[in-house]
Amino acid sequence: MANNSGLAINNEVIARMAEMATLETEGVVAMANGPVSVAKILGKKGGTRSVTVSTDQGIIDIELFVKVSDKFKVCDIAEKIQAGVKEKLQGMTGSAVTRVNVVVADVELAEDATDVEE
Repeated sequence: MANNSGLAINNEVIARMAEMATLETEGVVAMANGPVSVAKILGKKGGTRSVTVSTDQGIIDIELFVKVSDKFKVCDIAEKIQAGVKEKLQGMTGSAVTRVNVVVADVELAEDATDVEE
C-alpha cells in the first residue's frame, strides 16, 4: 500500500502496528485467532490470523480478533481499540483508516475467590 507520500507499506507491517495498538488497550488479554481466509491459504499476505488488513487507494480497513477480560465492558474495550488503532495507524502511515472492526472471539473469566481458597 502506498500512502500520501508515495511510500509503500506492506500490509503485514500495518497488521503488526494494529496488533501493537490493540494490545496496549486496557482490558485486552491477547489477540485471538480469526478464521483462515482463502487468500491466506493460498499464501497471499494481508495480515496475521488475528488481524486482517485490506487496502485500496490509500484507504485502510482492518478486522481484529481479540480476547478480552470479563472485568471490563466489551463495548468500552471495542471502542477504545477502534480509537487507538485508528489514531496509531493514521499517525504512522499518513493514510486514512476507514474501518476498524473488532471481533471479540474470547473472554477470559476471572477465577472465583472460593476456587482459590480450596
